[in-house]
Amino acid sequence: MSKNDDFEKMVTEIQRKIEREEELTYSKTVIAEYQNPNNFRNMKSPDALGKVKGSCGDTVKITLSVENDIITDACFWTDGCGASIACNNMLTNMIKGKTMEEASTITSTKLLENLGGLPKEHAHCATLAVSTLRETIKDYHKD
Repeated sequence: MSKNDDFEKMVTEIQRKIEREEELTYSKTVIAEYQNPNNFRNMKSPDALGKVKGSCGDTVKITLSVENDIITDACFWTDGCGASIACNNMLTNMIKGKTMEEASTITSTKLLENLGGLPKEHAHCATLAVSTLRETIKDYHKD
């Protein structure tokens, strides 16, 4: 076996170990949301933008496109961890097609339920996502 083959084998073993640990820690929904975040992008010319830096140091930005008070598109950006990506991706999916009023009623508890929960040390990611949504809604109503 060459050094390259040994290295590839080691990388594969490490990746499998990480995946097993993730599966023990996070729900399948959380893993799917952070591995394939369909709304992790910047929006050109949003109708509303909110940005919050959490006490954990993570920054979240949510942007919305709104027509007739209905959210037609929602996206986010974060420099946070996988749990933060999962929370914001799920949240932006949850609000698409809703009125601004309906979106404003979403709580971190409801977000956590939709994700199948998070470990206690990452539950603040849901709070940060919802807080950022609230700031985005305020931005929309400021005019």
